[in-house]
Amino acid sequence: MSIWNHLVCKPIMSFVHKKCRNTEVPYLLSDLYRFPVPDEFVKWSKKMDNYAPKEYTDPKNLGKPWMDPEVSSISKWNSIDGKINRKSYVSLYAFDEHLRPINPMGRTGICGRGILGRWGPNHAADPIVTRKNPETSALEFVAIQRKDNGEWAIPGGMVDAGENVSETLKREFSEEAMSGVNVDAKDLKKLWENGRELYRGYVDDPRNTDNAWMETVVVNFHDSENILKNIKLQAGDDAIALRWIELDSDVPLYASHRHFIDLLKNNLHFV
Repeated sequence: MSIWNHLVCKPIMSFVHKKCRNTEVPYLLSDLYRFPVPDEFVKWSKKMDNYAPKEYTDPKNLGKPWMDPEVSSISKWNSIDGKINRKSYVSLYAFDEHLRPINPMGRTGICGRGILGRWGPNHAADPIVTRKNPETSALEFVAIQRKDNGEWAIPGGMVDAGENVSETLKREFSEEAMSGVNVDAKDLKKLWENGRELYRGYVDDPRNTDNAWMETVVVNFHDSENILKNIKLQAGDDAIALRWIELDSDVPLYASHRHFIDLLKNNLHFV
């Protein structure tokens, strides 16, 4: 990917994060419920005397190569730490009394790392691959149905240590939406060259905690030349199913993905 046309430069999310404060269901892959945080107490600057979030870091992930060590072993914050990017797209982040990074968007009702690997920002990349339906001409995007909660999502994923985001976008789409499909990279070269960045920032993600949170780069790749017409897309191991969804569909989407699709819809004159 050598050329990206930037449609929207770091738009600011105007909504208060909600999916990472959901108290109706347990935190993902656990039986732990979040401490209730009313909208007016989300900001850290607003004093909340009774705030008592429980600590949770998934024990099954401890020791995995993509997991951070304890905070005491980390010397670089708000910067590049070897191959790990600890910079936030949002702002410089502060630290709690245990010297752990504090979620810049506010309280989430749970502390620790949850099921995330990094303290502080956990960087992802989300490719929105679109086309005009050959029969109806309606604009559609590729979506996968997640295994962990059954919600439909953009087929993105985590940026590996030392990996360029442009490579993550291509790799994740290949893994999540073209699993087991034998495609010559040259056939997709034109698709990947015409990416348009829609968003770079915080994600209202159910995995977020007070000390670890998701951030992403969202890029739209429009298949204007029907490159994918003869390629049978197939969901990867982390998904139940794959389908093309119309941009105007009201299908519920994972995390902040509906917001990303709305951003794309507001810039259709570029497609």
